[in-house]
Amino acid sequence: MTRVLVVDDEPQILRALRINLLARDYEVAVAADGGSALRQAADWHPDLVILDLGLPDLDGVDVIRGLRGWTAVPIIVLSGRTDSTDKVGALDAGADDYVTKPFGVDELLARVRAVTRRTASQEAEPTLVRVGGLEVDLVGKTVSDGTRLTRTEWHLLEILLRNPGKLITQRQLLTTVWGEAYLKETHYLRQYMVQLRRKLEPDPANPVHLLTEPGMGYRFQPRPGSANP
Repeated sequence: MTRVLVVDDEPQILRALRINLLARDYEVAVAADGGSALRQAADWHPDLVILDLGLPDLDGVDVIRGLRGWTAVPIIVLSGRTDSTDKVGALDAGADDYVTKPFGVDELLARVRAVTRRTASQEAEPTLVRVGGLEVDLVGKTVSDGTRLTRTEWHLLEILLRNPGKLITQRQLLTTVWGEAYLKETHYLRQYMVQLRRKLEPDPANPVHLLTEPGMGYRFQPRPGSANP
């Protein structure tokens, strides 16, 4: 069953879309602000996001950027902003489609089906990833040697492992894991990365997989010449 996350601060729109999507056998979750949407996406892993740009805490474009820091999930923008600059900005940030309000439910559902078809044939994200001599199961939330990770450690690790070789900024990580209010708490990231390295790196003092890019963010570097299963 396709999972759809609907993000809008208008209760009537959330209710209408939830009813219509459920009636067509979609699994639905809703969020009324950007911070909740980012946390919900990290926890629930939707197959599609329908996103309003005018949210009470974050601009929708920032939510798109936050999602694009770690996932390629299709995003359909649903917004009252009709200016071409807003549309281009959302699409450039990583949205897949743009529907303006007021909208017809049938049109939106047609866009949902079209985006779903386009992404159905894409390669699935990895579920088993090697970190040194360990195998991390991102679905089962297990490590091959029995190492236990906290929920927050899993959030951080999954974002990095699903984007091998890609720099994930401090802002993206803080927004996705803790929320927009924690953008200055970079010490959270340092502390949790120390813990992850202690649990997963062969030599935590000299990490070769969970790397820091000073002043920018973090990167997962797979073992050279190895392939994840």
